[in-house]
Amino acid sequence: MSDKKKGTVMQFVRLKTTLSEEEVLQVAHEREPQFKALSGIVQKYYVKLGAPGEFGGVYIWDSYESLNEFRQSELAQTIGKAYKVVEPPSVEIIDILFELRD
Repeated sequence: MSDKKKGTVMQFVRLKTTLSEEEVLQVAHEREPQFKALSGIVQKYYVKLGAPGEFGGVYIWDSYESLNEFRQSELAQTIGKAYKVVEPPSVEIIDILFELRD
C-alpha cells in the first residue's frame, strides 16, 4: 500500500430530476470543462440510479479543504438549477480509508 493517497474524501450527491437521461448527459457534458478545471478534484463519476429520474455524482477530493471550496462555489450552487431538480439533493460525505489500486 502506498503512503501517498490520491483521494481522501468522497462526496456522493443524489438528485431527482424531470430531465431525461439524454438531457442529463447533455447538461453533464456542457459542465464537464468547469469540473475538470477544479483544483483538488481527483475524479468524478456521473451515475444513474435505480429509480426513474434519479441520478448522482460521486466526487473524489484530495482534501476536505478542496471539498469545502467546491461546496461554496457558484458551480456547486448551480447544480440544482442546471439539472432541474425536483427536491433538494441528498449529499453524503465519506472518508476514504485506502484505495485498492494505485
